Amino acid sequence: MRLRKKIFIGFLCVFVLSQIPFFLNRWHTGNLSAQIADLDQNRLKTSTLSEYSDYRGIIHVHSFLGGHSTGTFDELISGAEKNHLDFIVMTEHVSDFYDTSAMTLRDRRKNILFLGGNETSVKDGNRFLVVDSFPELSKANKLNTSEFLNEVHAKDHLAFVTYPEKFTAWDSEIDGIEVFSLHTNAKTMKPLSFIFDSLWSYRKYPELTLAQYFKRPDENLSQFDALSKRRDVTLFAGSDAHSNLGLHFGDDSDNKYIDLKFDRYETIFKLVRTHVLIKKNEPFNRETLLDALRFGNIFIGVDILSDSSGFSFEAANGDEKRIQGDEINLNNGVRLSARAPQISRFVLFRDGEKIKESGQTSELNFDAKNPGIYRVEVYLDVLGSPFDKMPWIISNPIYVR
Repeated sequence: MRLRKKIFIGFLCVFVLSQIPFFLNRWHTGNLSAQIADLDQNRLKTSTLSEYSDYRGIIHVHSFLGGHSTGTFDELISGAEKNHLDFIVMTEHVSDFYDTSAMTLRDRRKNILFLGGNETSVKDGNRFLVVDSFPELSKANKLNTSEFLNEVHAKDHLAFVTYPEKFTAWDSEIDGIEVFSLHTNAKTMKPLSFIFDSLWSYRKYPELTLAQYFKRPDENLSQFDALSKRRDVTLFAGSDAHSNLGLHFGDDSDNKYIDLKFDRYETIFKLVRTHVLIKKNEPFNRETLLDALRFGNIFIGVDILSDSSGFSFEAANGDEKRIQGDEINLNNGVRLSARAPQISRFVLFRDGEKIKESGQTSELNFDAKNPGIYRVEVYLDVLGSPFDKMPWIISNPIYVR
């Protein structure tokens, strides 16, 4: 046998053997998909707060405006509609020549509420998502963080920190923190492993192929816990959706001869969502959505694992009842209650420290005797690794004073 042939056969054997882990992962992903489908068919009926409605949506989305994206409005609206979303917060990159927040999607499209906004950086390098933005924002890179926040707040807009791992001005008056980002999480993937996983699994299970690389954002949550001791602040998840990762060949219309995208809006919008709680006697509109984001009446749901709609985290002291994002007086004690639509494991934190962990249950109750900042994480251990370490649900805190 010629040397070349032996070398070729040797390489072929090595390649086949190297694919065994990815073949097994493909089998595991198929089983996981079936398991999740069974969970969704058997969701528990939770006794959620009757006076609140749960609206699910996406924060941190880009289109072709401002560069960095090839996504069209039609693709974006279609992806949101197929995912039955209630809202999307657009965060277009700024331009010196035109107001991208005014030109992006706003108001209602296909009964989906869109808020215009921007992503921008300031003079000292910190980056923000400005919700419901304004035309002068393109000049923000000439301001430092405190000057920028003064201008944003003077116009009654919200400034959320994006890329908190690079943020430096934690003593500033920020409104919220993007504690989990799909874009940042994707950077932790090992490219070669992801390529082979994609070859075996992505076409059939695109969302789960991505989700199996999710990791709990330990540092960001620790930073949030430290900051929330000093002031009320909102945590949320950002999709950083661009719809630009892959191979495209053709023109800019629908005439694409090759159109391989890993991050289609339809795919990304299935993964992680922000759920907003608004009183049922109030309309769901721009004003009530902004208020919920401002006051932290929201929670993060990794909905690719199971629909987290119906989750609740509330507090009662005998005189009043409050939900996540709210403050409540300690009085003679506060009863904290969290409920989820799946049998799961609850972890309760006070001032960033774990104080209680449940077994497999649909409800956690705790009598708080001390003031503090209480929040909940919920885990679907039944799905196995890595989801026994990556939260299914992350609540905003209740501030017990």
